[in-house]
Amino acid sequence: MAEARPGLAGLQLSALPDDSPRLQPSLAELRRRAGEAGAPLVPPQLTDSFLLRFLRARDFDLDLAWRLLKNYFKWRSECPEISADLHPRSILGLLKAGYLGVLRARDSMGSKVLIYRIAYWDPKVYTAYDVFRVSLITSELIVQEVETQRNGIKAVFDLEGWQFSHALQISPSVAKKIAAVLTDSFPLKVRAIHLINEPIIFHAVFSMIKPFLTEKIKERIHLHGHNKTSLLQYFPDILPLEYGGEEFSMEDICQEWTHFIMESENYLSSISQAVQ
Repeated sequence: MAEARPGLAGLQLSALPDDSPRLQPSLAELRRRAGEAGAPLVPPQLTDSFLLRFLRARDFDLDLAWRLLKNYFKWRSECPEISADLHPRSILGLLKAGYLGVLRARDSMGSKVLIYRIAYWDPKVYTAYDVFRVSLITSELIVQEVETQRNGIKAVFDLEGWQFSHALQISPSVAKKIAAVLTDSFPLKVRAIHLINEPIIFHAVFSMIKPFLTEKIKERIHLHGHNKTSLLQYFPDILPLEYGGEEFSMEDICQEWTHFIMESENYLSSISQAVQ
């Protein structure tokens, strides 16, 4: 690892405004380290907006942002079955089925909220890697939003319909890759993970993933069982009808997000090529 320049190592500026005079030195140092690390690590252009994702994700701690940047490219190069092809047409069936919806409004902390529904994943048709690709595509799109970079995401996993055939898809190696993205391989702050309608048979898979998670992530996992009221307490006024909301359905937001992903196909193609 390249040595930090004096005055920049360990830089922590969690509330740093975008026009701060201390911002450009941080970007320059991160770009310098990436350049010294060699071409396989970096995309063709390390733009300010791209590097800012990593600085914001680590509250402008330069050393942590550098580690995250390295891990991001390392993970993507080591997991081509998930990351090498981000063209959405390969998982269009999952999207159209209603597997993922992104809420229209942010929560009270400004976080983006995603809802995944396991019952709409047919493991006979789509693998765990396909499902994971849906998450990666979504993450690559929402990480462009400055507010999401600052306030992170919260994910709700509705596990109703979880079957043994789903569990068979989650091998230890897949579990490790999932955990890597949740912890220190993608420039998004995971503020909370909510599990609802989780059946007993899911806990075996959860116990396989848990050892790979940091203590911080473990503390942010909430198990709701079949209690939709408790989920509503975390997200009042923004949930769809199926979870106690009043204004829109899961079908509405699933269709909206599918449409947005398909409209972003050219961008997703460009970043697929950037890491091949």
